[in-house]
Amino acid sequence: MIARLLAAVLVAVTACSRREPAPAAAAPESGPAVTLERTPCFGTCPVYTVAISRAGEVTFNGKHHVADTGQATATIPPERVDSLLGELEAAGYFGFSDAYVMGSPACGMYATDSPTVITRATRDGETKTIRHDRGCSAAPPELSQLEQRIDEVAGTGRWVGR
Repeated sequence: MIARLLAAVLVAVTACSRREPAPAAAAPESGPAVTLERTPCFGTCPVYTVAISRAGEVTFNGKHHVADTGQATATIPPERVDSLLGELEAAGYFGFSDAYVMGSPACGMYATDSPTVITRATRDGETKTIRHDRGCSAAPPELSQLEQRIDEVAGTGRWVGR
């Protein structure tokens, strides 16, 4: 009888105790909305990364064959970021294969010595990353156009020098 009473008191105390709220999940706006990385080739291909936040903060990190090596920043209107994400979605970015690299079924005929472009986009908490070896002939042409569009919106030309 005492054990039952003690168990009932323990349940009541536990139920009434103050609980700390669970930490809120990180807002999708906290990290970059779009990133693009261009890797080396067997030539003078520009090598850099660029990240664009939802707030319009652009961070460029030039590595090789660019006019400005190192880190540089700029700001674009947040509306341009929203528009870019809309363009990615409309072109089917989130439905593309994750990899267009040598040996992957999505690559098709392969040509060597090309750079790889790695893009990442986040929308509504979903992140999609695509690794695109430019030597893969079967990659959708829209993917190359979207990569160029990311560069245009970020304004990487000012740092790349091309």
